[in-house]
Amino acid sequence: MGSTVLSLRIDGELLDRLRSHAAKRGMSVQDYVARTLIREDFDERFKTAVDETEKFYGSPGAGTGDHVRPSAGIA
Repeated sequence: MGSTVLSLRIDGELLDRLRSHAAKRGMSVQDYVARTLIREDFDERFKTAVDETEKFYGSPGAGTGDHVRPSAGIA
């Protein structure tokens, strides 16, 4: 898999916050942003897979009101 350049124009305050978050993790801003995007993409794909599975098999506990669906940190 190759890589492509993505150029962003962001607010100075946001860049400072990104630098701070990245530094806490011992990462560069570039690596921190890439990892955050990858995690967000995974969360989105995981949620879609769960939703599709529930549609296919039917939602367990549907209509009983006692089913709690785990969110795995997905809003």
